[in-house]
This record gives sequence, structure tokens and C-alpha cells, in this order.
Amino acid sequence: METPYYFRKTTTVQELIDTHNSLEDGTGSGITVSIAGRMMLRRDQGKIAFGVLQDGTGRIQLFAPAKVTPDFEKFVALNLGDWLGVTGEVMKTKRGELSVKVEDWVVLAATQNPFPDKWHGISDPDTRYRQRYVDLWVTEEARKTFILRSRLLSLTRKWLEDKSFMEVETPVFHPIPGGALAKPFTTHHNALDIELYLRIAPELYLKRLVVGGFEKVFEIARVFRNEGLSTRHNPEFTMLELYEAYADWEDIMKLSENLIEYLAIELTGSPVVSFDGKELNLSAPWKRIPMVELIKEHINEEVSLETPIENLQTLCNKLDIEFESEYGAGKLILEIYEKTVEPNLWDPCFVTEYPKEVSPLSRDHREKLGFTERFEGIVAGREILNGFSELVDPDEQMDRFKEQIQKSESGDEEAMGLDSDYVRALEFGLPPTGGIGIGIDRLVMLLADVQTIRDVVLFPTLRPEQ
Repeated sequence: METPYYFRKTTTVQELIDTHNSLEDGTGSGITVSIAGRMMLRRDQGKIAFGVLQDGTGRIQLFAPAKVTPDFEKFVALNLGDWLGVTGEVMKTKRGELSVKVEDWVVLAATQNPFPDKWHGISDPDTRYRQRYVDLWVTEEARKTFILRSRLLSLTRKWLEDKSFMEVETPVFHPIPGGALAKPFTTHHNALDIELYLRIAPELYLKRLVVGGFEKVFEIARVFRNEGLSTRHNPEFTMLELYEAYADWEDIMKLSENLIEYLAIELTGSPVVSFDGKELNLSAPWKRIPMVELIKEHINEEVSLETPIENLQTLCNKLDIEFESEYGAGKLILEIYEKTVEPNLWDPCFVTEYPKEVSPLSRDHREKLGFTERFEGIVAGREILNGFSELVDPDEQMDRFKEQIQKSESGDEEAMGLDSDYVRALEFGLPPTGGIGIGIDRLVMLLADVQTIRDVVLFPTLRPEQ
């Protein structure tokens, strides 16, 4: 049977349900429609065959009497997964099942591989990720997750635009890796004969735009970090980054907690969501707690930037925390916090006052020497977002970049490069600015109640198929 070049459908399954579900049992509507989708289930009862057709909106029964359905024997021989175009009257069976009587039909695409049973799906996770084109048909939870993801992005854009933020696009190829502490992917541009890096963050370009006079900007950006695979990490992922002139970290904390509360309500119906069998209340405001206070609370150890390095190293050894000999007090405190505290923070909170040593783009804390006005939003033991009052002083930024160069020369593959053009931009004047990066994938995981990042990325990075 030759595959047609097109099929003119007149409606969707959901529209049929919305319009005709009130039909009385055993009656016809007198209305003929054309629908299209996959055959997901079929059973034969002699001179009558039944099927379940699924399109992008839902499922509906096909009612195929031999007297009415052309090429009845071929219809009965269809494979699960075949794409069909069906024309016929909308009706309800005597058992109350909304159906389309098969008065005409055509194969739009025949599956050449066995299609999983709709009701059992794909049991092997690796197969689900590799064959997402099948998984989306047979796993209802997967479809719902990616519909939620799409809605989350749309709602985020609308929410920010209503607050006068402008969406922009910045380069994916960077001449200098920067904007975050991460190992980049490297590529080569043949025409220019130069090394380029897939962006690890859009931050430095977005702040250039604030210098240029765009006071509120955001980008939903694909970013790339050459790191390992885990339930929370994929080498390419999606970040929402935004910057607001004249704002500080407190303004950005308020913005981020209000955005996440709004998304929770819109997508789940409530700010209280279920995640991994527990409740999470995402209502604003979230608690704000300095990092060193959390360490004291969780492991009963007082640490500060004045704590001798030897004492911090001893504490790390006691806690089985690996560290490098060149780590300063700030880096050691961060390691202690990330290994002993962060995984145990369930309720939403902002961890504040990150050491300057680990915050090369953050502005100095206005009261506490050696710390910055940087915060991370932690929910269910994982970082959801990272933000700060932005460093605006070009001389200070240059000094911070030089420190990163020293770390790079010492073997730190996650250190930033020296972006002299960004420093030059700061010399033209960056007003007080607050910014934030939100991990979209982790936020979707949270709101969809999914425990692995591969379940919220349509095509996750996988090892080569054996």
C-alpha cells in the first residue's frame, strides 16, 4: 500500500471528547470526522474489530464493523504502532465507549519494528532514553513530563516579559570560557584557525548587554559542561539566566522565589508539591541562611575564613572529604558545606554568603570581609539556582580573573579564562546589578516529581550503543 503524501484531519481526539462525550450510549452523532494517529491496541470479534487510536492529545476507540469498514481483513491485520488516517461517524457504543466508526481508513506510516504494548510500555530505562520516539507513545508519564517542561518554559517567558524583561540570544561559541567554574568543551574553527569553547554560561555576554543599556535581560540558554553523567548532571542542559540593573542579591532572591512559587501553582495547582514521596512547600519567602551557620548547625563545627588552613584540612580528613593542597579557607569551607550540609537541606532555602575565593564574579559582601553577596537556592538537597549581586568594579574583576589564571596554571580545569573584553565593558560602567542562573532541568525534575535528569531531557547524552 502506497503511503499518501498528506492526510487532512478535521479534529483531534481531545476535541472529540470535549464535544461528543455527552452522547447517549448506543447512539450516533450524525457527524463525520477525520482523525489521525497511531494504532495502540486492537482486538477482533469476528465481524467487528476494535482499535485504540492515539494522537498527540489523547486516545479514542475505533469501531470497525466488517459491513462498513473497507478492506476489513487488512484493517484487522494492522500492526500495533501503525499510523492511520480514519474517517467516520462519531458514536457511542452500547457499553458507553466514545468511538469513531471506521468508514474509511488509510495507512499513513507502517511500523517496521515491533511496537511495545501500550499498557506495559518500555521496562528498560536505557531503551527508553535511546528510543524516545517510542517511549513518548507508550509511557504516559514521559509525555506528561515533557508537556510540563514546555509549559514551564512558556510560563517563565510570559512571567518575565510581564515584568519588562527582554529575551535575548548570546553566542554559543566563546573565545574564552567564562561565566561559571566548569570544564568546557573545545572545538576548532577552521576558517579563523582558532580554538573556541561551547559556552558554560551566558553570563558575561548578558552583563555586556546591561552595560549596553538593556536594563532587564534574560536568556533561556543551552549550555555545555564537560563533566560526568549522573542523576543530576547531563553535559548539555538548559539554564535560565537573567540580569536586572539597579538590583542587588536581595531583589533577585525575591524574584526567584516568586517565580518558582508561581510556576508550582500554575503547573501543579499548588505551591505545595510532592517530590520523592515527601511534601515540599515552595511558597515564598524562603529562609535565608549563611553557609557557615549551616555548617555549625549540621555538624556542630565552627568554621570561618580565619580558621587556620591546617584545622580545616584536619576537619576535611575527619569527614572523609577530599581536597587539594592549594585550597584556601574559602574553598575548604565550601567543600565541607557541599559534602555534609547541602544534601540534607530539604525545605527550600537560600544559602548565602559564599566565600570570595569560590565566587569570582560576585560582589564583595558589604559587611563581611572575605565573603560575597552570593546565594544558592537549595531544594530537596540539590542546587536549583545560583545568584548574586554582580561584581561591577573592572579593576577588582581583573584581579579575580588573574587569580583564576593562577588556578588554571596549577591544574584547575574548571578555572575561568581572562576575558579582557569583559573587563573593558565594565570600564564603560556596569550599574549595580543582580543576576541569577536557574537550572531548568532540575526545576522540571522538582515539579514533575522525577528523580533523574534523563527523564526530563528528551535526548540525554548516553554511552555509545553496544
